[in-house]
Parts: sequence; structure tokens; C-alpha cells
Amino acid sequence: MDPIRFSWLLTRRDWRAGELRLLAAALVVAVAAISSVGFFVDRMKTALNQQARQLLGADLVVASEAPLAEPLETGASERGLQRVHTVSFPSMAVAEAAGGKGEASSLLASVKAVSAGYPLRGTVRVAERAGGPDAPAAGVPQRGTVWVDPALMAGLGVAPGGRLQLGESSFRVERLITLEPDRGAGFVNLAPRAMIALEDLADTKLVQPASRITWRLLVAGEARAVADYETWLKTRLPRGARVETLEGGRPELRATLDRAQQFLALVSLLSALIAAVAIAVAARRFAQRHLDGCAVMRALGLSQGRLLAALLLEMLWMGLAAGALGAMIGWGGHLALIALAGPAIMLQLPPSSPLPGLQAMLAGLLLVLGFAAVPLARLAGVPPLRVLRRELGAPPVSAWIAAASALVAFSVLLLWFAGDRRLAAYAIVGFALGAVVFVGVAWGAIRLLSPLRHLAGGGRGSAALRVALASWTRRQGASIAQIAALSVGLMALMLLTVTRGDLLDSWQRASPPDAPNRFVINIQPDQRDDVERSLRDSGIQGAALYPMVRGRLVAVNGRDIDPNALGDDRARRLVDREMNLSYMDRMQAHNQVAAGRWIEASRPEVSVEAGMMKTLGLEVGDALTFDVAGEPVTASVVGTRRVSWDSMQVNFFMVLSRSALVDRPQTWITAFHLPEDRPQAVATLLERHPNLTVFDTTAIVRQVRGILDHVVRAVQFLFVFTLAAGVVVLYAALA
Repeated sequence: MDPIRFSWLLTRRDWRAGELRLLAAALVVAVAAISSVGFFVDRMKTALNQQARQLLGADLVVASEAPLAEPLETGASERGLQRVHTVSFPSMAVAEAAGGKGEASSLLASVKAVSAGYPLRGTVRVAERAGGPDAPAAGVPQRGTVWVDPALMAGLGVAPGGRLQLGESSFRVERLITLEPDRGAGFVNLAPRAMIALEDLADTKLVQPASRITWRLLVAGEARAVADYETWLKTRLPRGARVETLEGGRPELRATLDRAQQFLALVSLLSALIAAVAIAVAARRFAQRHLDGCAVMRALGLSQGRLLAALLLEMLWMGLAAGALGAMIGWGGHLALIALAGPAIMLQLPPSSPLPGLQAMLAGLLLVLGFAAVPLARLAGVPPLRVLRRELGAPPVSAWIAAASALVAFSVLLLWFAGDRRLAAYAIVGFALGAVVFVGVAWGAIRLLSPLRHLAGGGRGSAALRVALASWTRRQGASIAQIAALSVGLMALMLLTVTRGDLLDSWQRASPPDAPNRFVINIQPDQRDDVERSLRDSGIQGAALYPMVRGRLVAVNGRDIDPNALGDDRARRLVDREMNLSYMDRMQAHNQVAAGRWIEASRPEVSVEAGMMKTLGLEVGDALTFDVAGEPVTASVVGTRRVSWDSMQVNFFMVLSRSALVDRPQTWITAFHLPEDRPQAVATLLERHPNLTVFDTTAIVRQVRGILDHVVRAVQFLFVFTLAAGVVVLYAALA
């Protein structure tokens, strides 16, 4: 008989007899659990990525310190991408005195000239007056007008309708900027914003050969076209130009999104584990109930190979049908989850692709094959004599083979769903060790309890106890497997419960409500004590001051660095200009040693941020030489650090020992949280020290916390949903 037709007949017979229903039910619930989380996670990840792209104002940004060549825009145009231009630079903004009376006030501002259509992603929000309601901006500033942010308005004492001088042009203040989606984290961008139309830029006469100006080309469009354009750019970027993405250009947001990705990986990983437990128990039950039927077929002449092929095909048909049903249920489940969680999550979720459903179906088939292959192989090898001698069973298979088959399937599934090899490896090792421990405990418990069946006295309760203990001792293998499976499943559920609070707490600690929202730079060494005293008198506590030394990396291990020889564009930019160095005796609390050790104050040593270490291709033990005010400073790399960029604290890529930099020209920097009810603290500080520059990072902190709050709300609901799905899966498996 044709194997496919025969397997189909077996499938129909077993389904009508109810033999497949438990396994199918377990698979349906398993696929539904995985696909429900998968559909929701897919939509949430897409929404988070879309929101993250708003922080660039585009899908991709090309930035340069010189005007961008026309071919770069032509390449974007040929791919059907939307394009806008911005030009940003620092400049003094002067508030003109009303009626020409009184003194004009001035303040360093970050000027941005934008073309029509800006931004391509996200929305600029504006208000007509301070404290008034804001709304999405309709277009960009009109010619002759300027939009300013609250810090510039307060610093200059200018109001809508007033006049602001930028270079040789006078502008009417028209709007107050309340939200700018692509506000960067560089010091230039931390200065108060003044936004004008790109057509007005030439009239200001502020674009001069020596000016610190950044030209940007913002592009947006279909993901495939954007990716193709990014690839095309790699060989065509002129020197000094760079491609900015969220990952490379916004380190303070990259860590936040990384935490979101880690959570999503954890949810998928534990959902897959719970599904594996259910399939394992159901597959074992199916094999035990088919021993007699397979023995009859073997007695009638069916070979072991043909029987195994028929059984595997039967699992395939059942898996496809149950997987499709589970995916449909998962789709409905994720819609119910969105209806419940959507208002609280406050994210506009885009449509999901069918990929999570197909992935869940493939995961279900993988689980069936991985956990059912060994039981089915034993089933196909049942001796024909079992028809006459019931004590004969399927040929024994090494427990190690069965465990290896299940472990391989589970490992592939975890690597697939986790998306993080290290996380998956930890989970595989942890749960494998847990399973070994549970098997050992179950075996020991059965051995210890088996003598009790002979000690139980008379009575109805004792008889039930003897029957239960006898069943345990007669079916030691099945009992141990069931106990271990249930224990692993419960361990996964407990892990969800325990880690949920820890995960949320760690996220919220990374960006607390009192995260710094003001940076003060250009503090002279003789002003340190007075600045600290002034902040304390204003009620600002814990504002640590750090030295900042300007230096450029010029050599590694005695060899001069050739920027043109560096393949990475970011690496070229890092060595092409000066960077902010610092020295300190103790490592900052929001830094962690990733490799090596912390620096010693008495030796010329340096600790490098892990990302920069990788970008520049450095290794522990390398000798770095910096040009500091024309003098060489050499220090040995003794370790790398992981920096919490989303903490909004003062951070440095390079931290040297005190002995290396203490005598070099330096200024100091600090960051602190300014409560809304104490705005006079900054005014008092600037009144006593006019040379200081204070940057307001409130907008950036708000962006970081906005994304984090969305993720935290999603965590609350996804953990509850996955926990509920796990309970249902375990119930189906043990029914």
C-alpha cells in the first residue's frame, strides 16, 4: 500500500478513535501560545522600531561636515525615497529689545534650517505661547519666522511675536517648539533650539568656511529601498560624511531598545519551553497507547521501516492540521490581547505579517519530530510476538538518545526564537541541568516511597495509597518522565514570575524619574568648589563634577594612525577629531568592567568603552598615544567598560588614570536633575559664573522614558499572557 495513503488512513482512524486528540490538543495550544505571543511581539517590535525611527526624523540620515554632493541625493531619488535637508550649527541668538529700547540679550543657540517636508518620520509639535496647548506642526517655519524652544524663550526673555537676530537676519518668533523628534544628544544639539526655513539660511551669512556646520540628508521609504540605498552608500560616501542610524547615532536610546529586544527574546524562549513540555508528555502517551495496534500490523507483515514512515507521516498530517488551527487561535488570542492591552500600551500597532503564524507551525512540527521521533521509532520496532505475549514491549532505546533528540530540537527552537545565542545557551544549559536534577529527585523519591506500599495498613484510604504507590513503582520510567516534565514546566512558569519584577525594576533603575536633565560644561578648575556650593544651596544634591580633557588619538602601539586606512567610517571620525577624555580614581556607578580591570591612579593606564574598543579594533594591552594640547600622552589599555548611555549621566569613551592627565589643560563637567519647581537654580548659577554653558536635556530624557514606558507596559501584559498560556499548555499535556 502507498505509504502516504496508508498514513492518511491511520490518521483518520486514530482521530475518530480519539487517539490523536490529546496530542493534537497539546500541539494546538502550544502553537497558539507561541503564535499569540509571536503575532503580538511582531507588531509591537514593528511599532517600537517605527517610533525609534522618529528619533532620527527619517529611516536613514546622511550627515557631513561639508555640503553633501548631489549624487547622494540622486541615488536616493532613483530608489523612490523621500528626501529632506537640514543644516544645523551653533550660533549666538540675540533678542532684539522692543522698540529699540533697553539692552539686547544673547544666548548660544543650536540653529537648524529645514526644508519643506521635514521631518519624514515623527512630528514636530508646537504651541503658540508658553504653557499653551501644543499640536502637530503644519509644515515648517515660514520664511522670515523662527520657532524656538522653551529654554531659548526663557533665556532671552522673548515671546511669540518678538524679534530674534540670527547673523545678519532678523526673524519674528512665531511658534514654541514642544517636541522635536530627531533632537540628537551631541552638545551642539543640547543648546536651545532655533528653527528656520532652509531658504532663509543664506541671508543670515552664518555659513562661513570655518563654521561648525552639519549638513544632513534625511531619507525615508520602503524598507528594501532604504536598505539598498544604505548598501549603495558604503562605497560612495565622501570623506567626512557618515550614515546615521538609530543604532550608531543614538547610544542613549540604543540601550533602551536593546532591553526591549532582550525581553521579547525571553518571552519567546519560555513560550517555546512550555510548549516543548506539553508535546513531550503527549507524544509519550500516544506511543504507549499504540503498542498493541502496531504489534498487529507487524504480525500482518508490515516492515519496521514502512511502519515508521507511516507513523511519521501521521504526525506530519496531524501537525499541519493542529498547527494551522493553533495559528488561527493564536491570531484571535493576540487580537484579544491587543483589545485588552492596547489602550494602556499607547502604541499604534501596525498590521502583522503571517510570518509568526508560519514560524509557530514550523516550531510545532519541530517539537513533534524532536520529542516524538524516539517514541515512534520504538513503536515501529515493537515485536510481532506481542500479539501473543503481552509482556513484550517495544525495544528499549537509550535514555541518552531520547534526551539528545529532545535537547537538539529544543536547542534549535530556542536559538531560533531567542535571537540571542548567549541567552539561548544559558537557557539550554540551565534547563538541561534542571531536568537532570528533577529526574534524579524523582527516581530517588520513587525508590524511597516504594517500600511504603507494603507498610500501608488496611482501610479504603490505605488501599488507594497502595494502588498509587504500586503504579509508581511498576511504571518508574513513565512516572519519572512525567514528574521531570511537569517540574521543568513549573520551573519555566516560576522563572517568568520571578524575573518579571526584576526585569522591570532594572529597566526603571536604568532611567529613573530623577535622571539628569541639565548638563553644565566649561567649569574652570578654580570654579569647582563654588559651583558645587551653588548647586547645594539651590537644593541640588549629588551633582558630581568630572574633569574633561580634549585630546586626539594619534598612535596605537607606537604606530601613527592613518584615518584613511580604517575601514569603518565611525572609526575614521573618532580619530579625525578630538575627543573628550577624563580621569578618575573610582569607576562611575553606571559603568561596568566588561574585560580586564579598572585603572590604577599611579600608572599611565586607560579604560575604553566596549563599543569604541570594537570599533577601533583595540585590545587589552595596547598602548594608546593621545595628542593633548600639543603634548603626547601614552597610556596602556587595561580594560573595557560597558556604559549605561540611557542613564543620561556624564559618560566618557576614554577614562585615563589621574597621573596621566591631572596636569593637562582641563575644564569640568557635571549633570544633575533640575526639578520643575526650582528653575532659579540655573539662573543663580549663570549669574555667578557667566562663562558656564548649561544644556537642557529634558527633551532627550522624555524620549528615552517614552520608549521605556511603552515597553514596560507591554511587559506587564505579555508576561501575564505568556504565564496564562503556559498554564493552559501544562493542563493540556497532563490531562
